[in-house]
Amino acid sequence: MRKPSHRSRAALAVTAAAVLGVAGCDAVGGDTTAPTHRPRPTPSWDVSPSSIAAVGDSITRGFDACTVLSDCPEVSWATGTNTEVDSLAVRLLGRARAAERSWNYAVTGARMADLPGQIAQAVVKRPQLVTVMVGANDACRSSTSAMTPVADFRAGFQDALTSLRRQLPKTQVYVASVPNLKRLWSEGRTNALGKQIWKLGICPSMLGDADALDSAATLRRDTVQKRVEDYNKVLKEVCAKDRRCRFDQNAVYDYRFGTDQLSHWDWFHPSVNGQARLAEIAYRTVTAKGRLTGT
Repeated sequence: MRKPSHRSRAALAVTAAAVLGVAGCDAVGGDTTAPTHRPRPTPSWDVSPSSIAAVGDSITRGFDACTVLSDCPEVSWATGTNTEVDSLAVRLLGRARAAERSWNYAVTGARMADLPGQIAQAVVKRPQLVTVMVGANDACRSSTSAMTPVADFRAGFQDALTSLRRQLPKTQVYVASVPNLKRLWSEGRTNALGKQIWKLGICPSMLGDADALDSAATLRRDTVQKRVEDYNKVLKEVCAKDRRCRFDQNAVYDYRFGTDQLSHWDWFHPSVNGQARLAEIAYRTVTAKGRLTGT
């Protein structure tokens, strides 16, 4: 047999080293397989959207902020034009453009089940930002047993976001937490006029028998409050799964509304001053830098 040349021996050595090198990596757990999936990059949040649509309930309609038992959308925290409020739309778009590029589809008395229908109206305008404040009426029922089940509340919110994403995949969403209804009761119950208005049917599950402090009344109010907390957990969790959704991290729920922030017509809904505070909370959340979601 002919002895291998120097060049042949060198080639064999290189080949052997390469084989042994691969084998050595495998022996210690190395993985030479190229990744087949890369996580999608998180989309950047636009802190200056050029159009806004609001959906939700009486709070976003400015109910009882101007006159008794009436909507007053001009003071809405989301889209109002009142100079005392400086709504989210005014802060983001300027007063002139806010009147042209913001729309309020909220309805007094609306519950989570109504949200998909409001979203369907909003998408026609193709807004760059949708604001959501809903849930108080799901807890404010004739009795605690009539409150919207948490599972139904979750399904309604998921359906609404899915519908929005199907038609406007890049539209951003700001979600406000449900207010602390028990705190609103504790503040408003000191006003005799407010308690008379409450008897007309404003949030009876929380506000009914406003002066009662017995165990049954306390349990009823605590049950409503627990349901509100569960609703806020749902809003946070569902929003966290949407890459273009920001939850307010319970800022509205945690805000300590005082008598200056409550309507002097019903001592429950936000006053003009209260609407301004809601606008501040929304603006801080929408314009915050970096990644802010329900998590």
